[in-house]
Amino acid sequence: MQSTVQEETLPLAQIRNLHHPRCVACDPDRPHGFHLIFDEAPDGWVEATITLDREWEGYSGVCHGGIVATLLDSAMTNCLFAHGVAAVTASMQIRFLHPVPVGEELTVRGHRYNERHQLHDVEAELLRGKKRLAIAKATFMRRV
Repeated sequence: MQSTVQEETLPLAQIRNLHHPRCVACDPDRPHGFHLIFDEAPDGWVEATITLDREWEGYSGVCHGGIVATLLDSAMTNCLFAHGVAAVTASMQIRFLHPVPVGEELTVRGHRYNERHQLHDVEAELLRGKKRLAIAKATFMRRV
């Protein structure tokens, strides 16, 4: 489904609810989801905070890498929603810089840095305080 000009003016939460109502990362009613609430930051990024519990561990005390990938992907998706774009991940590259702890508040952020035709280049980061724990770059393709 391609977004219309009217959809491109909807607030982030409304476009997310329209295109992504049952998302494992963002649906506030999903029993075993992350319940992320993304807001637009003044610097043009979208961001959400989360404290992961031990349910999401890989190694003891450390979040599983697949969960980290999910959080980063969600930040990039919601960034595009903030621009009125519904898109799917075409490719994604992740760098794990430090172990991601469970039980501590984290911030996940996303930002679009390039748009060409139906493709959008987006980046994301997962932080504990100001320390970057993981980063990702991805290309998303607009849903049609």
